[in-house]
Amino acid sequence: MELDISRFRAAFFEEALENAAVIESSLFELEKAGGDPETLNQIFRAAHSIKGGSGTFGMDELAHFTHGLESVLDRLREGTMPLTPALVGLLFQGCDALKCLLQAARNGEAGDAGTGPLLAELLSAASLTPAERLSAGGAPESPDAPPAGSAAGGRLIYRIRFVPDPKVFERGLDPVLLLRDLASLGDLTRRELDLGSLPGLSDLNAEVCYLGWQLELATDKPERDVRDVFSFVEDTSKIEISVGLEPAPGAAIGAPHTPPEVGASSAEGWPQRADAAAPDPAPAAAALERPAARAKGGATLRVAVDKLDQLVNLVGELVIAQSVISQALEDLSLDSLSRMRDAVIEMERHTRDLQERVLSVRMVPIGSVFSRFQRLVRDLGEACNKRIVLELSGEETELDKGIIEQIVDPITHLIRNAIDHGLEPPEERSRCGKPEVGRLLLTAFHQGGNVVIEVSDDGRGINWQRVREKGVAQGLLQPDEIATEERLQELLFAPGFSTAAAVTDISGRGVGMDVVRRNVDALSGALTLSSELGKGTRVRIRLPLTLAIVDGLTLRIGDRAFVLPLLSVLESFRPVPEQLKTILGSGEVVRVRGEPIVLVRLYQVLGVVPEHVDPCQALVVIVEAAGSKLGFLVDEIVGQAQVVVKSLETNYRKVDGIMGATILGDGKVGLILDVEGVARKSAYDRPRTLDPGGPEQRWPGASGARGLNPAVGHAGA
Repeated sequence: MELDISRFRAAFFEEALENAAVIESSLFELEKAGGDPETLNQIFRAAHSIKGGSGTFGMDELAHFTHGLESVLDRLREGTMPLTPALVGLLFQGCDALKCLLQAARNGEAGDAGTGPLLAELLSAASLTPAERLSAGGAPESPDAPPAGSAAGGRLIYRIRFVPDPKVFERGLDPVLLLRDLASLGDLTRRELDLGSLPGLSDLNAEVCYLGWQLELATDKPERDVRDVFSFVEDTSKIEISVGLEPAPGAAIGAPHTPPEVGASSAEGWPQRADAAAPDPAPAAAALERPAARAKGGATLRVAVDKLDQLVNLVGELVIAQSVISQALEDLSLDSLSRMRDAVIEMERHTRDLQERVLSVRMVPIGSVFSRFQRLVRDLGEACNKRIVLELSGEETELDKGIIEQIVDPITHLIRNAIDHGLEPPEERSRCGKPEVGRLLLTAFHQGGNVVIEVSDDGRGINWQRVREKGVAQGLLQPDEIATEERLQELLFAPGFSTAAAVTDISGRGVGMDVVRRNVDALSGALTLSSELGKGTRVRIRLPLTLAIVDGLTLRIGDRAFVLPLLSVLESFRPVPEQLKTILGSGEVVRVRGEPIVLVRLYQVLGVVPEHVDPCQALVVIVEAAGSKLGFLVDEIVGQAQVVVKSLETNYRKVDGIMGATILGDGKVGLILDVEGVARKSAYDRPRTLDPGGPEQRWPGASGARGLNPAVGHAGA
């Protein structure tokens, strides 16, 4: 029965795209290190894996191009050609073409995606001979050069030395069958057996292969077809292939090829290839060895085996606890009730552990996202004629795969803005006393149970006066309005707002920043910005580790239950009248240890009838939103709970200030509050003139008066 390998295609594409990413990131290292041999070997191994897998699945265009790329990399590894900036640029283009071919093959599209001219340029840069160009899959150097296999040009002659791995029989392979496959490509004009490693009769082991072969093959097939014959043994066996042109009929025959001495040891005279020393498993085999979990949209997720083992163990513990409970229910007694209680406690503990382990399966290092921005920075720097170095930090920080996939676009936009309008050209930086090379930092780290991603530069910074003037010109600010830096920051995130004199093809400072904020809000994240004129700008994105489960504080407002993410909660208390003030132009504030904090009446924001309107009879929960503190007024704090987040947008529609819903322990539905959304929603009625130093009015206590403006935002006080 034939093996159906089509089911391994998805695994191949996952691995091939990872290898393409390895090629791209290694090219950056190569550019910096100036032809480091190990980096070259790493690139070659990645390309070689793609070529081998694509040949296995019959993706001829992909295998054809990758083989040509291999030929260039081989020249670099041998040191027979210099590594120049122009060649590195060509290799980057080759990597792009490789990804396009992979995507086309994944979508079932035929054709070479226009890679022919690029392949010819690569092979030309490698200074390959006509025969080598033909064997690498390239076209002849000129129209006058005869194609391979023509009557004028003759066929290609491949001189092959093949010494199988001594343990080849243990892998179920027969070298003789490979020779038969080789003969099917053309004419084997020479076959010599190498017995140099054959031991004496007393030391002979029938399970060990001691033989080698020296062969000559005349064929019109390209070298990739010849190498494909040995694709299953090339990582462990010794294979040497050289190529020449067969003389045309009647042409003068030069000196015959002198093969290596037949009696020589099979280990002598062989160039040591780094890729043979560190074999790279075939994609299909790798897919069988590494478990993969299915994610949303059919994508796969690599999972370490030890994580799966831990999940299996926890499920086993849950089964044991369930068995104890079932047995106790059959024989109810005081003793059985005690056992049942202990089993329930154990089940709760194991369920929580299982929950954490399942979530850890979805956690992947953010470095997989960070690495792709190196290419973006390089290309945009060249387009803007700016010298930029990208510094990465915290690549090992883990984040939910779903969040990582959605955070790419916001980070991309922030980087484009920083390069186009933040960082100065080299001559301007020199005039300002800065190094000509601009610095762009991309950092990730854990903070308070969240993941923080920072994009910062050492460029011009933001001119807040200019932002204010633009805001007035666009009618977003009143000419006499006192605007704090927080208010000016809000303008930067307004749709269509930009201080750039001219919007370029790359970006415009402020243009599209509203999209960045919306994307971050959709992930229940927070976005803050800080800048110093002439020093640089930093944008900080704060994200939850996962969107699936939230540790929350269950609140009651009237007869409705809400969940407040615990990571945003600082403290809670019942205020006394002396702590409550009203500031003209800002609204209500509650003083906590001398610090004024804006008071937000959640029942007004959420449209719920409360039990208490007097803060002295209710409770105030202090939360952090966008770097500022807010006081949420609630009727009661029910308790702390870990809740599973269900999307409202999927099952109903998007609701401002609500990030999702959950089923509480009593079976009721609880809405999960979006702290940032509530803060913005409560700010709609806030007066635009902020004067924290203005006159105060004492809260009238139990009278229930609402004050001047109870619906205030996070920019007050």
